[in-house]
Amino acid sequence: MSAYFVTATGTDIGKTFVASGLLRHLRAQRKVVAGIKPVISGFDIAKARASDTGELLDAMGEAVTPEAVEQISPWRFIAPLSPDMAAAREGKSIDFDALVAFCRDAAAWPGTLLIEGVGGVMVPLDAGHTVLDWMAALGLPAVLVTGSYLGTISHTLTAARVMAQAGVKIAALVLNDSGDGAVPLDDTVASLRRFLPETPLVVLPRGAGEADFGRLADELFQRDSKNTP
Repeated sequence: MSAYFVTATGTDIGKTFVASGLLRHLRAQRKVVAGIKPVISGFDIAKARASDTGELLDAMGEAVTPEAVEQISPWRFIAPLSPDMAAAREGKSIDFDALVAFCRDAAAWPGTLLIEGVGGVMVPLDAGHTVLDWMAALGLPAVLVTGSYLGTISHTLTAARVMAQAGVKIAALVLNDSGDGAVPLDDTVASLRRFLPETPLVVLPRGAGEADFGRLADELFQRDSKNTP
């Protein structure tokens, strides 16, 4: 199986949008594909269909049932806070080793697996681990999602730097158009390409469709083929 970890420069940047779009595209291409979001906070079972977990299940063509939710999102917390804080509110904590093991087991499934993270790259999972530690432990290539808002260049370069220092390979940088028009999109793209010349960059415009996710999928699979002996 090929597997990718979908992360972002912050929360509400578009991880689920990107993961769901890829899942739908790959399914349309008759690929064997699955998505998981092991950790989710701000989760309300009464609104499961509208949650990130619900979006992933829908993209996989699966019903949003309690059993399906448990299968792809076993660590669920009610408070819309970082996972360590949300878990503490419920008198719980995330077992980091169990989380890593869960993802490795999922990666043994056939086909392509997308693991959606939670929040941004440096969001705490427990008292001593962040999402970056999670990615590093898995050793999978990552899809880094960022926006086009003012300040995104600093956020993106910071995330890329710490990921590189942790040995996490960025398979693709996805610039998700924030739509606010504060900064010309072309200028942001040019700046990011100047500082990250070796990182594949794919722009997702507002209302991105099948062709846009096809370009992203092609970028990922071309990387796989180049690294296959």
